Amino acid sequence: MHIDWAALGSVFGVSLGVTVALVGLFTLGVAGLSRRERAVARGGSAGVALAGAYACFVACAAAVGYGIFLIAG
Repeated sequence: MHIDWAALGSVFGVSLGVTVALVGLFTLGVAGLSRRERAVARGGSAGVALAGAYACFVACAAAVGYGIFLIAG
């Protein structure tokens, strides 16, 4: 049995990078929602924060969907 260690390392690196990026993107979405809550509590408008949060969540869902597409295909 021969293990291609370079390919294994490459897969590990890409997986780690994508995981960190998705967690960061989801965190930005949650932070946007909390900023919206603070703005509403102060009586202000929070349309930009809400749109940014939704954009982050849509990007996360798209990345997960693409990953499932790659696995199933």
